[in-house]
Amino acid sequence: MRERADRVRGIPLTTVLIAGGAELDKSDPAKWHTSRGMISVTGCKFMNWGEGTGGGGAIDLVMHLYGLDFRGTLAWLERRVSGAVPDAPQSTGHKPMLKLPGAVPERLSTVQHYLIAQRRISCALVTRLIQCGDLYADHYANAVFVLRGKNNVPVGAELRGTGPRPWRGMAAGSRKHFGHFSIRASTVAGIILCESAIDAVSCFTIHPAHWCISTAGARPNPAWLPGIIENGTPVYCGFDDDPAGNTMAQAMIDIYPLTRRKPCQLL
Repeated sequence: MRERADRVRGIPLTTVLIAGGAELDKSDPAKWHTSRGMISVTGCKFMNWGEGTGGGGAIDLVMHLYGLDFRGTLAWLERRVSGAVPDAPQSTGHKPMLKLPGAVPERLSTVQHYLIAQRRISCALVTRLIQCGDLYADHYANAVFVLRGKNNVPVGAELRGTGPRPWRGMAAGSRKHFGHFSIRASTVAGIILCESAIDAVSCFTIHPAHWCISTAGARPNPAWLPGIIENGTPVYCGFDDDPAGNTMAQAMIDIYPLTRRKPCQLL
C-alpha cells in the first residue's frame, strides 16, 4: 500500500483537478471552481477557503474533493498514472436530481430578440433550435440550452441571461460529464469544442459545415469526449484566447494529441 501511495502522491494537483472536471478561474490561474467550492493551488499545496481547510499532494486533494477513502483514492489515481482517462470520481454525498427550468412561452420573444438582435444569430437557426427542443425560455427569460446524453435524453441545461447584466449558470442537478449541448451540419467537416452553448451557436453561424459542441465551461476532459474524438473527424479546441482558455486547451491537447487549437477569437 505504501509503494502504491508513493507512486501517485506526486501527481500534479492541476492534473487531479482537470480529471475531476474542475474549472480554472478566468481571472486567477491559481484558483479552481470545484464541487467543494473555490480551491487555491500553490505548488503541491491546496486550500479550500470556503471550508477553511487544505492539504498537500494528490492523495489529500482527491480525498477532500470526493470523500473517497484511502484505498479508493489510490485506485483512482493509479488509473490516472497508467494513462487511462477516468470518469469523475463518485462522491459519497447525495447527488441532486436534475430539475430543468419550466418552459414559459410568453418569455420566448425576449430570448429570440436577444439571440437575433444582440448576438446576431440568424432567425432560421434560432427557430431550428426551438423546434427541436434544444432551446426555450424560462420564467426569468433566460435562454435555456438543453444538454443531451445517450439516446438524446436531457441531462442538464446551460442558462444564459438575456437582460442588461451578463449572467450564466446551470440547471440544478445538471450532469455535464454525461452530455452536452451541440448543433451540427448534416455532413460534418470537423468538430469544434466551445466553452458555452451560446459560443457553440455563434460558432456554427460562422462554420455551418461543422459540429459545434459546448463543454459547459473550459473543461479539457468531460466523460463524453473520448467517444467524440475516436470517430476520426478532425477536432478543434475553440476555447477563448485568454489564460484560462489557453491553459485548458493545452491540457486537452496533452490528453488528446490529435486535437488542434482554434481560439474563439479567431473563429
